[in-house]
Amino acid sequence: MTHHSRWLRTTALLGGAALLAATAAQAPATADPDDANNTDRNNNSSRKLRAAVTPEHVMERIHALSDIAAAHDGNRASGTPGFAASRDYVVDTLEAAGYSPIVQEFDFPYFAQVAPSMFERVTPEATTYVEDTDFGLMDYSGSGDVTATVQSVDLNLGDLSGSTSGCEAEDFAGFTAGNIALIRRGGCTFGVKVLNAEAAGATGVIIMNTGTEGATDAFSGTLGGPDVTVPAVGTSFAIGQSLDVAGTSVHLATSTESEIRPTWNITADTNRGNDANVVMAGAHLDSVIDGAGMNDNASGSATLLEVAVQMKKVKPRNTVRFAWWGAEEAGLLGSTHYVTDIAENDPEALDSVAAYLNFDMIGSPNYGLFVLDGDNSRFPPPDAAEGPEGSGAIEALFHGYFDSQGLVSEEAAFTGRSDYGPFIEAGIPSGGLFTGHEAVKTEAQAEAWGGTVGEEFDPCYHAACDGVGNVSVEAIDHNSDAMAHVIITLAGSTRGVN
Repeated sequence: MTHHSRWLRTTALLGGAALLAATAAQAPATADPDDANNTDRNNNSSRKLRAAVTPEHVMERIHALSDIAAAHDGNRASGTPGFAASRDYVVDTLEAAGYSPIVQEFDFPYFAQVAPSMFERVTPEATTYVEDTDFGLMDYSGSGDVTATVQSVDLNLGDLSGSTSGCEAEDFAGFTAGNIALIRRGGCTFGVKVLNAEAAGATGVIIMNTGTEGATDAFSGTLGGPDVTVPAVGTSFAIGQSLDVAGTSVHLATSTESEIRPTWNITADTNRGNDANVVMAGAHLDSVIDGAGMNDNASGSATLLEVAVQMKKVKPRNTVRFAWWGAEEAGLLGSTHYVTDIAENDPEALDSVAAYLNFDMIGSPNYGLFVLDGDNSRFPPPDAAEGPEGSGAIEALFHGYFDSQGLVSEEAAFTGRSDYGPFIEAGIPSGGLFTGHEAVKTEAQAEAWGGTVGEEFDPCYHAACDGVGNVSVEAIDHNSDAMAHVIITLAGSTRGVN
């Protein structure tokens, strides 16, 4: 059958324990470079697939994504040319390997800060405030440069815990159009407050913290979407109090891009397999605006792409669907769109998904080997989301593989911060790998994995320094093998999972 790409715009467990036992009896796989480069071989076992998916090949793909970022303003964020080029790279690679990738387009709220913001009191006493210390820019703030009188809106400072400042249009009765609104946090979303202020004629909005315990510092938040056209910032309770004085004026300047833009998911199914029992494996393809996103998440998306290429000759019992998600960094929007769309328009297809595997940040420089805690044995609800039935079996496959290689692995909580979130909400057994970001490595973890005690697993998380040098090849080596092992295992049978 001739394969064509389709662009959509959507309005054996060989007995899992038995296979793990067999793997445990083997020495760690090492690839013959000539053999591994032969993508015409049928990598139809864990041993063969692990030998073919080499860290060298994965790093070549990470370098390709790095080159794309370098050619497109240093990032691959959804809604940017860098993401479109990343999409094309994945699609072209899949097509060259004989897949028929489906590209699913969807709209999402794009936001980027173009230049530093300014916030300064002009009268009665000139004071300049420092961004990210004294104030924060609201996501989806509009752009503007305005100097105007500050007008307080229903601050109710006598009842700090009961703020509904700016939540009702009536709060702006008597508001002077052209002034900058000073609003207190609480009672409704930031977006509601700012839209009400703008409707009343405000040329800018300052949201002060509530002043209750734990809610006094400067902050930033989200307005929920690109509906606002005026500058909007969040600041501390103390600064807000200082502005609540007659005769106060401020200068407020923001430069942003805030609009609806298109972005894309990519999926590709193996050419053989049971379409009524689909194993999905996904990784987000986008970076943040601030950097190239090599660990977060070229590490996951490039490794997944290499696994797909090396499986091109495999004839699995179950269909394997590889997925690269857009707009994860905007709030899991790509995976959420995919699950919502299929649930509404093809619920039988959603029911056919036997398991979802997620790979996000699998090359942290000060890495740990973390497996999502599918059985909630370490992170029970309500401190973590509950893993659907079968998720514990996926967790056991990953832990079992690491154990077979003499590697220590720990659990990571189902926090909902990556693309498994929409799948577990839909009741689909899920699992995956992660090597850590903001938390710091303990002494015991350094004994298990090496690295630096007291340092973050990824000091460049969501930062401009997340380049190729921020990716641990050793972590890629361990995790690419674990990924290959579990995907090929579930491609044979999902018994124990579903």
